[in-house]
Amino acid sequence: MQIRRIPLLLLASLVLAGCGYNPIQSKDEGVKAAWSEVVNQYQRRADLVPNLVNTVKGYAAHEEEVFTKVTEARASVGKINLTTDDLTNEAKVKQFQAAQGELSSALSRLMVVSENYPQLKADALFQNLQAQLEGTENRIAVARNRYIAAIQDYNTFVRSFPQNLTAMIFGYKTKANFTVENEKAISTAPTVDFNKPAAPAAQPPAQPAH
Repeated sequence: MQIRRIPLLLLASLVLAGCGYNPIQSKDEGVKAAWSEVVNQYQRRADLVPNLVNTVKGYAAHEEEVFTKVTEARASVGKINLTTDDLTNEAKVKQFQAAQGELSSALSRLMVVSENYPQLKADALFQNLQAQLEGTENRIAVARNRYIAAIQDYNTFVRSFPQNLTAMIFGYKTKANFTVENEKAISTAPTVDFNKPAAPAAQPPAQPAH
């Protein structure tokens, strides 16, 4: 009986391989790895926010509305836990993307505020945070592009015949991708430049003692 099972198992393996089962597994793992890197880089950015806000507050304490927006946006991002199992849910992916977009916008407004405070721009801690933020934005752009490519490869494969039949049998569905009106916004990291001349502004409050 055991001897008869071996040819059957071999035949089943050949059938699955010919129908794309193994490549589906490989591409699915590729998507999961790419998504994990996206999440890691977004988390890296979120971790920078508290120190960044507190540093700017030291020189621009009265910009409370801007600080509130950044803090609220970071809190919204933290409430969304999107696992690899959720990637087939387009609504959840859009919600995740929207929250990250709000944080990006809030950070951009914070950066605009910083332009009005030359002393802040000269602060060593702020310069270090600026470098970390700029590097993280670049890593986010790279990670997003890799995820987009992995999703396109996976979705194209599981939609194509005959592997679409294999995907249907084993429950592999297409996954949601990032969507933007301007595709260049995904492939280009936001500019974080603190070396531009500061705009005219009222004198900042006295620098707190360290």
